[in-house]
Amino acid sequence: MFYQLYELNHAAMAPFRAAADIMRFAYANPLNPFSQTPFGRTMAASLEMFERTTRRYGKPEFGLKQTTIGEQTVSVREEIVWSRSFCNLLHFARNVPPGRASDPRILIVAPMSGHYATLLRGTVEALLPSADIYITDWIDARMVPMTEGTFDFDDYVDYVIEMLHFLGHDTHVIAVCQPSVPVLAAAAVMEEANDTLSPSSMTLMGGPIDTRINPTAVNKLAQERTLQWFSDNVIMNVPWPQPGFMRPVYPGFLQLSGFMSMNLDRHVVAHKEFFMHLVKNDGEPEKHRDFYDEYLAVMDLTAEFYLQTVEQVFIKHALPKGELMHRGKRVDPAAIRKVALLTVEGENDDISGVGQTKAAQTICVNIPEDMRMHYLQPDVGHYGVFNGSRFRREIAPRIVNFVRQHSRSVVKPPVPRVIKGGRTG
Repeated sequence: MFYQLYELNHAAMAPFRAAADIMRFAYANPLNPFSQTPFGRTMAASLEMFERTTRRYGKPEFGLKQTTIGEQTVSVREEIVWSRSFCNLLHFARNVPPGRASDPRILIVAPMSGHYATLLRGTVEALLPSADIYITDWIDARMVPMTEGTFDFDDYVDYVIEMLHFLGHDTHVIAVCQPSVPVLAAAAVMEEANDTLSPSSMTLMGGPIDTRINPTAVNKLAQERTLQWFSDNVIMNVPWPQPGFMRPVYPGFLQLSGFMSMNLDRHVVAHKEFFMHLVKNDGEPEKHRDFYDEYLAVMDLTAEFYLQTVEQVFIKHALPKGELMHRGKRVDPAAIRKVALLTVEGENDDISGVGQTKAAQTICVNIPEDMRMHYLQPDVGHYGVFNGSRFRREIAPRIVNFVRQHSRSVVKPPVPRVIKGGRTG
């Protein structure tokens, strides 16, 4: 009933939120003489804070309309080229200047851990000048009707394999955080099957390959609780009238509570400073709005995927122990021989501790030494591994160089045709 109460509370607050928004516009209107007074700015700031803290944040847009290739600014068009019940594959089609040599094709697998794929906007933006970028756009589970079936860890791996098949020869894959495990599993499954469309390279960034190494607060929480505890306390059914009515999910608002509680003091200070900037009419409030519009936009996860991930990755450590299964068959990282491996970590990562991602270098024993590389970025936390100034300056160029170094062909194959369909598995 907790999810239903949350929805009821949100609906009950709607008229108050609308009224606060109207009053805020009135107090902030330059034609209103009070807007230039401390009283007027305080009222406008208070009303904006109320509206923002009671709002449900919708899915953000990537908004990447152009990029710079060489010294030329070119347009970028976002398009869905592959679709399934729980995921769309987005392509950022660039208007490439005539005569330019082919750029590598990169599939970015965004985390399915609460936030939308737009959290990786900075990742995409930094790589666009040098690569043909595709990204997984996972769909909010509360928006998927029960008739579409379930989505679990095996389905996730299958989706990654399907997308690599769709994109074709000489595709490179980047996994950011959570998908590091299923992406490595997908590569292992493809290599063991001698799949000629296995990725040319695999970049794992801030991922929980082996959470026994340097465990963080997130890892310790999973170890302190049983799987039944997670099932009893965080799994709820989607309420009516959402399209996914009655689907068991791990709700986004619960995930957000966990995210916020990890750095609650920092969020309180940020909102206090935002309020004071609004009252004093100084600072750059748009930066605060933009960050929290993204950070507070969350999505539900299917219960089966969430619980399997908790069990296999954080409780049983199945992958590094050689016990991870896919469709009833053991996943063998040693089968990976032709996929180059780059692992990236942040020195101050409090989600995936230092060494957890690098563990992939240990379990993938048959990748030749000249096809592997590890990089530890100083002075960044989890977010800085895939976003921010140090990512753009230090990490992104290394990824591009690694990808180019390990491309299997000079000539890029044609852009795949659009494919849409229902669920698989």
